[in-house]
Amino acid sequence: MNELEFLRTLEQVIEERITAAGEQSYTARLAAAGPLAVAQKLGEEGIETALAAVAETPERVVAEAADLIYHLLVLLQLRGLTLADVVVELERRHQA
Repeated sequence: MNELEFLRTLEQVIEERITAAGEQSYTARLAAAGPLAVAQKLGEEGIETALAAVAETPERVVAEAADLIYHLLVLLQLRGLTLADVVVELERRHQA
């Protein structure tokens, strides 16, 4: 499995944890808080990623970017969307 293929696996794990009855994972708790709470967390992670990019080590930037992508995937899942939907839009923009 290459690195980008793991994002599909992560999407599946997120979906499973959100829909599993009685799941007590961070993902399930976050999703249960609702889209607004997830959006707020995504915003926080975006700021942390931006700040790390200008003031932290490369490892810290990667860690913050991972948090950002994870929270984006949770929010997309809650909206019934996938990373593939985002890729389609990026491809559409690239062709324009």
